[in-house]
Amino acid sequence: MEKIIRRILTLYLYLAMTLIAGSCWAQENNFDHFSTGFELRGAHQDVPCESCHKRGIFAGTPRVCQQCHDLNGLLDASFKPQNHIPTFGNCDSCHNSFNWQDITQVDHSQLPRNCVLCHNGQSADGKPVNHVVSSQQCETCHSTIAWVPAGFDHANITQPCSSCHNNVIATGKNNRHIPTNQDCQSCHSTFGWRPATFDHAGITGACQSCHNGIQAEGKSKNHFVTNQDCNICHSTLAWEPANFSHAGVTGNCQSCHNGSAATGKGKNHITTSQDCNACHSSVAWKPANFNHAGVTGNCQSCHNGSTATGKDNNHIATNQDCNVCHSSVAWKPANFNHADVTGNCQGCHNGSTATGKNNGHFQTNLDCNSCHSTVAWQPDNFRHSSPNYPGQHNRNLSCTDCHTNNAQTINWRFAAYQPACAGCHAGDYKADPHKKHENPDVRYNVSELRDCSGACHIYTNSTLTTIKDFRSGEHRVGDNGFD
Repeated sequence: MEKIIRRILTLYLYLAMTLIAGSCWAQENNFDHFSTGFELRGAHQDVPCESCHKRGIFAGTPRVCQQCHDLNGLLDASFKPQNHIPTFGNCDSCHNSFNWQDITQVDHSQLPRNCVLCHNGQSADGKPVNHVVSSQQCETCHSTIAWVPAGFDHANITQPCSSCHNNVIATGKNNRHIPTNQDCQSCHSTFGWRPATFDHAGITGACQSCHNGIQAEGKSKNHFVTNQDCNICHSTLAWEPANFSHAGVTGNCQSCHNGSAATGKGKNHITTSQDCNACHSSVAWKPANFNHAGVTGNCQSCHNGSTATGKDNNHIATNQDCNVCHSSVAWKPANFNHADVTGNCQGCHNGSTATGKNNGHFQTNLDCNSCHSTVAWQPDNFRHSSPNYPGQHNRNLSCTDCHTNNAQTINWRFAAYQPACAGCHAGDYKADPHKKHENPDVRYNVSELRDCSGACHIYTNSTLTTIKDFRSGEHRVGDNGFD
């Protein structure tokens, strides 16, 4: 008898668990799992209830990743593979619940301090083939943020520079380097190749023995013709400044500055038979003391683009002389006066002759002066003159609040009601406050009250012959809102 009772109880328990599991599966899409404090996100959304809630037991279900995603976890879930990087951190330190393979971040604080356990070229990026030979840990030079920049410390290097700087392991001498068997540190520092501290004091022989254009930099093509050694004019600190003294020169400037012996007049030099010192000094070509007061004729006789700088390609088309807008001190600032301009703005402001509309400019066929002034582009000052414009709204609207397509023609939100208020505000209409008549109660529709600032009287009945409540102008364009 006792065995029979046990079998009956076992059967009831099995049926009850089946009903619970079936109910859970049937209501899975309707149950708000967020209310349990554990939101189902990513791959968890596709897992059947009984995969986590074993034997229909909900209480005590693990919430921490490792309690399920472990070889010896409480549930039958995926776990770390054998080639997973060693870590004692939680799974969500690097992974998310959408996809194990998509590593969103790596929290190095959850990893062991020995970098090469992971950065060995298999589990994670390791040293490339051209890496400096070193037994140091990665963190000695690199950070957990990025491989570069790396803080390399030469202080820990015991070998000579050339053991690494041999153009194989690290940058070495280039083809133009001075031939020498000295180590790098004789001239260079560990901070940078340049500046290099080359000491000419230890050099014997004339400058030209090295500075011959092969072993070291020599005279350039435009160098003053001379057979003197470099140190007559130059020092061992730098080529320039050179200690050339005009005081010892006899004859006029052009005897040397003829384009052969020394720099002469350039191709764009003003045509003149004067000697160089009429405008220039022996210190430098510039600044030159040119005085327009001594010039006869108009500006364009010199400023024609050949003798002297003339109008550039984007200059405003004009036959006026330069001094109408410019002064003899400098081209800019120029005193341009729009008062003397005939024609409309776009005749010049077309993007070729002068600045025109940019790509994001409001699309309109109006002339510039409809919004802008001749003083500056900003601020713009446009005033609507159309009789359909309702007036200035009581807030700072931008053009695109109404002209949503950034063009002169409006794309009405509710085109059937244009140009009345409802053309934009039909979606804001609320019928309940707008009673039309009583006996029975009827409300106005949007079309009847398309003009928000018009009348909306309440009549006694549907004949609309007797007004019970007069209501006119409840809303105005200048109001703060509809209330």
